[in-house]
Amino acid sequence: MTERIVLAYSGGLDTSVAIGWIAEATGAEVIAVAVDVGQGGEDLETVRQRALDCGAVEAYVADARDEFAEQYCMPTLKANGLYMDAYPLVSAISRPVIVRHLVAAARQFGASTVSHGCTGKGNDQVRFEVGIQTLGPDLKCIAPVRDLALTRDKAIEYAERNELPIVTTKKNPFSIDQNVWGRAVETGFLEDIWNGPTKDVYDYTDDPAFPPAPDVVTVTFEQGVPVALDGRSLSPLQIIEEMNRRAGAQGIGRIDIVEDRLVGIKSREIYEAPGAMALMTAHRELENVTLEREQARFKKTVDQRWTELVYDGQWFSPLKKNLDVFVDETQKYVSGDIRMELHGGRATVQGRRSDTGLYDFSLATYDEGDAFDQSSARGFIDIFGLSSKVATERDQRVEGGGSVDSLEDVAKLSNESTGA
Repeated sequence: MTERIVLAYSGGLDTSVAIGWIAEATGAEVIAVAVDVGQGGEDLETVRQRALDCGAVEAYVADARDEFAEQYCMPTLKANGLYMDAYPLVSAISRPVIVRHLVAAARQFGASTVSHGCTGKGNDQVRFEVGIQTLGPDLKCIAPVRDLALTRDKAIEYAERNELPIVTTKKNPFSIDQNVWGRAVETGFLEDIWNGPTKDVYDYTDDPAFPPAPDVVTVTFEQGVPVALDGRSLSPLQIIEEMNRRAGAQGIGRIDIVEDRLVGIKSREIYEAPGAMALMTAHRELENVTLEREQARFKKTVDQRWTELVYDGQWFSPLKKNLDVFVDETQKYVSGDIRMELHGGRATVQGRRSDTGLYDFSLATYDEGDAFDQSSARGFIDIFGLSSKVATERDQRVEGGGSVDSLEDVAKLSNESTGA
């Protein structure tokens, strides 16, 4: 029986050429698998037919937009997933859903190997291959660009020589990956980190310097998941798509970062994630209202570790699954409404409302109706500061410094306590 290889297929130049390239290099039959995660562009049937025209023996297409929004974007929102406090994991969270469909296709079509189009310098090769070997430990992985010497120049020459039904160009300056959660742009003149991005870099967002009138939106959450906009019940996918339009029109969600890649190099990346960044602003503010103080402090640590695991391609790892349980438990009372103004590149929270919140007006107010017992504060302060007080008395006793008599003494003690 002829060996079969499943190829993660985008419909573009490189993966279209890879179909024939892999077949010639290995003698295997190629099954092309295209997964729609909201990247837009051509419809799936067009992509499927192109794969067949380029030599695939089978072409499998999957509309995974709702699956991606519900099972990958929403957990990222609940964990406030921002790598290096800036990048909302646009590409990182799309890889595991694609991997699930690749492995499923390998089982369905009897393939022994899975192929992807990543280079040897990026994070995605790790995300794909770690995911594949986790879900399909018996499957092998190859990467034509990395393993079979398929360069872009060779791809263009191969496509022209074989008259493949794809548009080839040597002038596209950027490498672009996009889905409903956002858009990633790299390479070209952006590799010089002194260069600023030009207007043609952006597609999901308009120029925030020339915004339309302010747009006020109310986002309703239930247990950490947005369920409605301005009172209209919508699916997670619909909410992300509408927020992409509304926040994108205001230029929200542009990110320019020199990023620490998993493979050990620094890379300059431009991201656009208008819906993701606006929704994350609303979600974090609702957590401020609903999470208990120590719970909220510890969740920040969990969120960061969760984000690092996902960035590093460990979506299916035991630790990430454990952290999912913690994050989901913290979202039990993260329900309510957040009102935001979208304008000029910023999503600004204006109002908060929650039936499960911990904000108590009668405790917070300084006016009539104040229920806070201020007489308790003195005793609290005495006990709260007792350990520091005892330590200072010990230092004075052992070092013979006596009492603190001057501003200079206070400054000295302060410098010693901070290590200055």
